[in-house]
Amino acid sequence: MGIATVREANSSDGFRRFLESTYQRTSLVQMNSGSTIPLLRHHLWLVVRGMVKLGCVTIDGDELLLGLAGPNELFGESLAGLEAYEAKTLCHCDLLCLSMAELEQDPSLTPALVKAISQRQRQSQSLLALMGLKRVEDRVKGLLELLAMEYGIPCAEGLRLTPRLTHQELASALGTTRVTVTRIIGQLKDIGWLSLDSQRSIILSPLPRR
Repeated sequence: MGIATVREANSSDGFRRFLESTYQRTSLVQMNSGSTIPLLRHHLWLVVRGMVKLGCVTIDGDELLLGLAGPNELFGESLAGLEAYEAKTLCHCDLLCLSMAELEQDPSLTPALVKAISQRQRQSQSLLALMGLKRVEDRVKGLLELLAMEYGIPCAEGLRLTPRLTHQELASALGTTRVTVTRIIGQLKDIGWLSLDSQRSIILSPLPRR
């Protein structure tokens, strides 16, 4: 799903009117980077600014990256269906907590909410599809392209991935090791498939080649 499609889904008139009225009567929740977000029953969180990492912990204690939620995207326990589901901020975030009862009171929101939830499911399915690729190199490139399409910021060199995910977080999403991800990113940098800026953020070239 491209950036334009996501923005269109999240910017419908009904959804925008609801947010404008909600901001007037509800305080934004501000959280610093690395904070754990409480997942309340019968509530959804909306990211106003920032980025949230969605994951879970396996029975062996390993952390898995299940997805990301950026501006105007929803997440919450009711969308996950996993008891070990957790959400953490990747940077300073402004969040809005929405009750399902409040959402259900305005039927005009239904189409926009369905699109937002569908986007969350498509992202999760895309991450699962990457796991089916045999070559780890293809998984890494596929994940970086997915993140660039969803959250990339245009710059002179291409699309910058922000906020920056650590190599360990990328490895967790793909079922591999940090050392392997670091090696592959180095190789992709050497062939010009990507570059790194002064902050070590990844920039994908305008036309990445497999």
